[in-house]
Amino acid sequence: MPDTSTHSRTTNLSGNEIYCLDKLSLKPGNICIGNSVYALGILGSLTAGLNILVGGEIPQVTELIHDGRLNAIERMMLEAKASGGTGVTGVTSELVSHGSNIEFLSIGSVVHKPDAASETLSFSTSADAQELYCQVDCGFRPKRYVIGNVAYSIGLGGNVFGFLRSLGRGEVTEYSEIFDRTRHLALERITREAKQCKANAVIGINTTITPLMGAQEMLMLGTASFHPALTDYATRPVTSDLTNEEMWNMIHIGYMPISLVMGVSVYSLGIVGGIKSLFKSMVRGEVDVLTSLLYEAREKALDRIQRDARRHGADDVVGVKIHVYELGGGLIEFLAIGTAVRKIDGISTRTTALIPQAIIRDRDTFFEKKPQCGRATSLTASGKASAAATQGGPIAIILAIALFVFYIFIFVLKRG
Repeated sequence: MPDTSTHSRTTNLSGNEIYCLDKLSLKPGNICIGNSVYALGILGSLTAGLNILVGGEIPQVTELIHDGRLNAIERMMLEAKASGGTGVTGVTSELVSHGSNIEFLSIGSVVHKPDAASETLSFSTSADAQELYCQVDCGFRPKRYVIGNVAYSIGLGGNVFGFLRSLGRGEVTEYSEIFDRTRHLALERITREAKQCKANAVIGINTTITPLMGAQEMLMLGTASFHPALTDYATRPVTSDLTNEEMWNMIHIGYMPISLVMGVSVYSLGIVGGIKSLFKSMVRGEVDVLTSLLYEAREKALDRIQRDARRHGADDVVGVKIHVYELGGGLIEFLAIGTAVRKIDGISTRTTALIPQAIIRDRDTFFEKKPQCGRATSLTASGKASAAATQGGPIAIILAIALFVFYIFIFVLKRG
């Protein structure tokens, strides 16, 4: 059993968080940490490399990352259990590169029930204490920190039909289908984990897209929860990427989140359009070829998010954001993501006003100066650039496979 006695009175919770915990009749506990170091291995690397060339999901990488994260989370929970807590808040899941190995790291904060004779660890959540206050005030009971991920690749130039379609102007439906399918896989998997712990909602979902092992990973993190008004959703939990404060406001006026919805479109300017755009950009004024293409691509993504919302019986889609990714080779992906909501009679928050301590964001008091000679890239920035960076991955893997085969060939010749 992990020894937590050395930091039993050490918490990373802020003053605002501790205040919110007090309002929930909870008190702060210690930091708990779990980690796991993984290696893909030579055989796994070769198999994953071949899948990267084909395109679509890369199951070996997806499973490795998922298993590594689960190991780290389980060890964090063991440490929390050893400290005698009732729950863990603010759970994070990070990846740290150590050469050819990857460390999966999970960190959270234990919370306790004051004056409890004994405690049983009953929940874990991605929400910090401020966000937890919002969730509980909305009527949700947190159950478990859940994840859904998918590692995928567009392939080396994509499939043949997709490549040929990308030579012309307009949507490349083959690519749109690949990206739409893989992005929805992450949502399906986080929902499946919620059902396993008998939750009827996954709230506070955060989505990140990052380059990894020559591919991309789409990761969704959230909190599987139970709400008494959502008994009809036991087999199909609701999902939401609204911030917890936004969700509080929507529920306060009677709207319940129903589903996180996404719309994807991948467009190509095409050879002719590219030439026209090049000549247009040489003179001052609007580049109408690009204007119409980008407008059309955004409209297509928004049409799909609206269709997704109608399929779930929603009244509106709120908090919509559109992310644009350069895929290389003149391809551009537009991803629209938001939360579909529905008006439900009798739904409201427990209190009439959200306390300021649940809204105030903590200010950093530690600052690290970056070297003048270079500029660090944040995880968010690298995530936005991940699609472009992915294009170099398959080429490197081809070279590695070719070199491996070459050495095997030389070895066989010498033995012969």
